[in-house]
Amino acid sequence: MKKENNYCISLVLICGLGMVGGAASADVDKLVKACADCHEKDGNSNNGETPSIAGMSSAFFLDSLKGYKTNTRPALKLKDKKEDMKDVVKKLSDTDIKALADYFGKQKFKPLKQEFDPALAKLGKQVHKQYCDKCHSEGGTSSQDDAGILAGQPIGYLRYSMDSYANGKREMGEKMSVKFKAMQEKVGNDGITQILHYYASQQ
Repeated sequence: MKKENNYCISLVLICGLGMVGGAASADVDKLVKACADCHEKDGNSNNGETPSIAGMSSAFFLDSLKGYKTNTRPALKLKDKKEDMKDVVKKLSDTDIKALADYFGKQKFKPLKQEFDPALAKLGKQVHKQYCDKCHSEGGTSSQDDAGILAGQPIGYLRYSMDSYANGKREMGEKMSVKFKAMQEKVGNDGITQILHYYASQQ
């Protein structure tokens, strides 16, 4: 039943791809303004907890929001916010989501300037190459593989995401599950720390 429900929600979101009309276009500024409170107007976050969504592919954007709708993706509630992403998504229509996917997908991703450990980043590059590069190509910088941009994301957000995968609070696809388990068995938490510094180093 859970798979069937997820499929239905996914189908509704995908159908929304063809629903962008005058109403959605007229509401874009208002929608973006609401998102900008955490993600900035151009989609490039400047804090350590919120991901940058600029340049994100429509497929990944829709899949991410579907995760919040179906409770298969945890949402971090920031200290100064009353809502988290699950609360936000409840208020968005399919047309709203498509309009936002279009808008932020057209913005240029800007890697966050942040501190990192060069030695750990060097080790992390090899971890990425062995376990992650097949889906997160070009060192995690590409959005063309519909797997999300990892390089240049806030290291605090990436740590939260990796921890969510590790403790089972966030679902993984079958391929990722196999690779993630292999990475945990081979390099453990040290490998995760290394890979986070590798992504943070790409500025």
